Amino acid sequence: MAAKIHPSAVVEPGAQLGGEVEIGAYAYVGDGVTLGAGTRLHHHASVEGDTVLGERCEVFPYACIGGKTQDLKFKGGKPGLRIGDRNVFREYVSVHCATGDGDVTRIGSGNVLLATCHVAHDCVLGDHIVMSNGAVLAGHVIVEDHVVIGGYGGIHQFCRLGAYAMLSATAKLVHDLPPFFIADGTPAEVRAVNKVGLERNGFTAEQLERVKQIHRILYRDGLNRTQALEKLAAHPHAASAEFARTLAFAKASERGLAPGGR
Repeated sequence: MAAKIHPSAVVEPGAQLGGEVEIGAYAYVGDGVTLGAGTRLHHHASVEGDTVLGERCEVFPYACIGGKTQDLKFKGGKPGLRIGDRNVFREYVSVHCATGDGDVTRIGSGNVLLATCHVAHDCVLGDHIVMSNGAVLAGHVIVEDHVVIGGYGGIHQFCRLGAYAMLSATAKLVHDLPPFFIADGTPAEVRAVNKVGLERNGFTAEQLERVKQIHRILYRDGLNRTQALEKLAAHPHAASAEFARTLAFAKASERGLAPGGR
């Protein structure tokens, strides 16, 4: 089925449109954009730059996908944006291309970004992420799979959020948030295990118990970070998926793990 394009929409000649694409009134698709099959742009939505938007995505009014980086270090060239399938970008969301020539900002599949969210240059997002209204990611942030970011949560440059973690509404994250945990506050501190989120994603009672042990060792046993990680590595469950993910995340951390709080 051919694309359905409203007469008032602007589609530049170099754009590539997959089958069954819908482009609403006054929407804009720039030269060099690729829209996957079944993707829909509502009225006044825009996709521009060197952007590939996957299949069955939905872009709501006044969202801007693929805009030029806001990074003042931008020196020109052709940075881009690569987005997977089945993503939803609600009203006024902005997602920017990378800064360096040939570099790309990346977003996986099955994500939902609610109204006015912002994803800055060179971010890397996984799959099944939910960003609530007004949540913002600074440049070079990494968000792993199944993360939830509450409304107006703010993430500092180069921070990482581990899989199945949650950042509470209005929190400011300036360290790396380990997998499986909830962080809250300004600056954000780890407060608890993300029990509800893990249960919703099918974690068993045994897996939850291992996550609780990880939380206790990292944040409740009175150990410094080096001691806690050594204890995790020597734990009888160190080879489990939960322990291994946490240890790998900590090893890769450059900003340090978020501190614990009450």
